[in-house]
Amino acid sequence: MRFQARNVLLALPVVCIIAIGILFSSCNGYQKLLKSSDVNYKLTKANEYFNNKDYAKAQELYESLMPVMKNTRNYEPLYYRYAYTYYYMKEYLIASFQFKNFAEAFPNSPDAEECEYMHGYCLYKDAPNFTLDQTNTVKSMEALQSFVNTHPKSKYAVQANDVIFDCHNKLESKDADAARLYYNLGPYRPDCYKAAYVAYKSVMHNYPESTNMDLYQSMTVKALYYYAKESIPEKQEERFASAMGAYQELLSSYPNSKYLQDAGKFNTLADNNIKKIRNNEHK
Repeated sequence: MRFQARNVLLALPVVCIIAIGILFSSCNGYQKLLKSSDVNYKLTKANEYFNNKDYAKAQELYESLMPVMKNTRNYEPLYYRYAYTYYYMKEYLIASFQFKNFAEAFPNSPDAEECEYMHGYCLYKDAPNFTLDQTNTVKSMEALQSFVNTHPKSKYAVQANDVIFDCHNKLESKDADAARLYYNLGPYRPDCYKAAYVAYKSVMHNYPESTNMDLYQSMTVKALYYYAKESIPEKQEERFASAMGAYQELLSSYPNSKYLQDAGKFNTLADNNIKKIRNNEHK
């Protein structure tokens, strides 16, 4: 076996052998550095790794230094870079926690304001697509709104407001998507049309400045029409009238809406159904 291993090594190109040697030497050197008791040298090397964007090694060295550096003048800049190692490695939830800890531990630091902003921003970065759970989107909005309230003149205030706006849009998209889902389920479960109407009204109430308000209102017309269509005869006239009322609200509030023509078709259908019901009653 030793002979075979020797032959394999002999068969390798010289460049590969050199690369392997450098790799092993580098790994051994880093392990020795981790175990070193020379804290100043370790800190210097950790900062070098950080500056060279080798954040995993920098993070590990910073962690080993934190217990011994606490209460020293080097602890604050160390912790600042340590928090950023998580951010650059896209471990946003941990980064958010570390930035918050920094701001609380060093409230008078020139970096405290930045870290307070980064706490909320990292929660935003960790939040998934709007179709998934938006707990961190809500937390991000709360954290950044608090930041803007306490630091209205901060250089990060504009960025914070932009993120809040985007978070707001994500939450609106999620709620509107849920309303649309109810509407799409209507052909299989007629009560879902009523749920869709309620959901769209809720979206309109919660996001009154939305640019999609006329779309949501037009969807209430359609949802109410189909709900009436699937109702028992005794309830149909009242519910078709509700659909027509929703259309009138759309017409008066958004007279130039591109959804008026489509919603108008359902208004006409509702009106025709009411006339038909009344004609049958007089026979």
